[in-house]
Amino acid sequence: MNTHALRPLAAALALAFALPALADKQLGDVTVSSGRSVGAKPVLRDEIVATESIGARELEKTGATMLTEALDKRPGISVQTECSICNVRNVVLNNLPGRYTTLLIDGIPIFSSVSTAYGLDSVNLGGIERIDISRGAGSSLIAPEALAGSVNIVTRRPLKDEFMANQQFGSFGQWNTDLFGAKTFAGGALTANFSHNQHDTVDGDGNGVSEYTGFKRNMGGLGFFVDDIGGFKLRGRLDVVEEKRMGGAMGTDYSGVKASMSGNPFDWSKGRNGSPDRNGWIDPSTGTVIPYTDGRGGMSEIIFTDRQQFISSATRKLGEGSLRFAVGYAKHKQDSFYEGSYYKADQTQYYLEASTQQPLGATLVTAGTTYRYEDLSSVGSAYDNTTGVSTVNDGIDNYKYRTPGVFLQAYRALLDGVVELNGSVRYDQHNIFGGITSPRLNVLWNHSHELNSRFAIGRGFRAPTSFFEQDHGILATTRIVRNIKEAETSDNLSYALSYAGDRMAFVGSLNYNRIKNMALLDSGATDPVSGQPITLFTSAHKPVTVVGGDLTVTYKLTPQLETTAAVEHFKYRFSEMGTLAFARPETRAYLRLDYEAGPWTGMLRGTWTGPMDLDKFYGTDRYNFDGTRKLSKSPSYWVVDLRGEYRLNKQWSTFLGIDNVFDFKQSDKESMLWVDGTGSFDVTNIWGPNRGRFIYGGVKFTL
Repeated sequence: MNTHALRPLAAALALAFALPALADKQLGDVTVSSGRSVGAKPVLRDEIVATESIGARELEKTGATMLTEALDKRPGISVQTECSICNVRNVVLNNLPGRYTTLLIDGIPIFSSVSTAYGLDSVNLGGIERIDISRGAGSSLIAPEALAGSVNIVTRRPLKDEFMANQQFGSFGQWNTDLFGAKTFAGGALTANFSHNQHDTVDGDGNGVSEYTGFKRNMGGLGFFVDDIGGFKLRGRLDVVEEKRMGGAMGTDYSGVKASMSGNPFDWSKGRNGSPDRNGWIDPSTGTVIPYTDGRGGMSEIIFTDRQQFISSATRKLGEGSLRFAVGYAKHKQDSFYEGSYYKADQTQYYLEASTQQPLGATLVTAGTTYRYEDLSSVGSAYDNTTGVSTVNDGIDNYKYRTPGVFLQAYRALLDGVVELNGSVRYDQHNIFGGITSPRLNVLWNHSHELNSRFAIGRGFRAPTSFFEQDHGILATTRIVRNIKEAETSDNLSYALSYAGDRMAFVGSLNYNRIKNMALLDSGATDPVSGQPITLFTSAHKPVTVVGGDLTVTYKLTPQLETTAAVEHFKYRFSEMGTLAFARPETRAYLRLDYEAGPWTGMLRGTWTGPMDLDKFYGTDRYNFDGTRKLSKSPSYWVVDLRGEYRLNKQWSTFLGIDNVFDFKQSDKESMLWVDGTGSFDVTNIWGPNRGRFIYGGVKFTL
């Protein structure tokens, strides 16, 4: 790891200690505790903003080793793979594009479109108390760019000395080591965590091109908690991430793959609808074979990531209210190889916040200011497969955003607490897109001790970036023509009805999202004067609307056994093909059983995904390697996972799990690779799992 990169983090650490800093949770969240105890676990947190939580124990039950695994397969929440070779993945809320989901750590937003593309897999789960998910534009008062919602990781303040070691081995060369330790002292605690996770590339159809990307990842972190320093309660953490991943060619011979740009090492006749010729695929326009001659490198993507990140916040009492300061810093470097083209990105982010929360009569008022800085600098070269010549395109997607903002929120309970109101507004002055106002209103109506309704209406904005992960083809163009004048905005309306009783809990929600000025990249354009390939950076002419609803019911069958059933249904309205660029199902269903008795813990879950209208999202110009048409609609399918754990004694436990028990994968039905009407290939025909049955097991030691 790059120790020189830690110097600015040390400076940020000193700054955080020098500043009075505050708030253990995201600003704007007003917790209303009823003091009730129920047998069935409530689906929503007892807060005015509809918030779903995943606790540390829940993460253990599912066997999640990274954030994307923890969030997947939940109503209204999914993880979408957007490239079958590099496996860039995004967290999708309400089935809106993943770039509209904002990730926060202890209420501090310090991730961008660059760092979330591969970085969400690199968020460590060690030492966290819970993960809070809030769906809807403006649900986060301090992160207005969360057009779909926010995911907030809340770290846990240890109350005693701890040590945990978790060692897991699994199929496909998977190996995961997690270490976590905590040392408490009078008035505070220190934590340390380390994680090593690796996985081989996986080729399900035997053509030599992977569908599941191989990776090696190291993560380390230090956390601190001080209960009283000059009247402030302080917390913070420093994290360092290093990852290498490669998809396409099998193995980890990174330099060898980069040097292999000629010949055909693959067998294109393998898999469903494979080519009649192992050396190439059919050109649908002529019926003749197009030979593949670009070696291992021409079908491979290699990404090296280095990230250093620091956050700190602190709170103190101020009169009858509180004061908060927060600081965040991230340095993210990406060194990439994309099918012969090179791309190196260097990004710096800062986040500063100061706010106060004070009662004014019966109204609780929160006011504050934030400053966000985001700078991306890149160098690259575009490789021409025909000539074998690379063209420099340094700085093709550079940008520098500076956004100071102010916010105001008021909370008030009416009718003896039966109705609670939370209204907020923030104003951001973006250096490119100008002034933007984001209002939101939340209403909590307590029908009874167990039953309540939550209404929310709000608006959010996002300053679009031309980051190439929206389209790899950007690397093959000479420049980007930016015809985008306004920020993306989202209007959201939602309603949630929730109940928590002695044995049953449920929540049903309806969500309406309307996106205006959705950013689009067209890397297939040409300069009308020079004829050179260019990328057009534009906005959708018409709004995109996603409307959906979901219902989740949990029931405690016995004190040891709990069952959950859920269903979601969404409708998508957009006029321009490619606006919503990746296929989404209209309907999903979820079933789950959780068992916990004595030393035994067990989890069984099944996720049913309904058919997807692939032509609607991908268009009709898609062909298999044998020249036949790709599927217009995907089949429905189940994915079943199970995991069991047995505690041997107070320190030792062992576990065994199987993901995708019935070994369903997309490559059994059709390849994720496809060619267009001229025979040019692409890697985005994705609708199903990219890895089959995965068996894992291990041991855990705790003190």
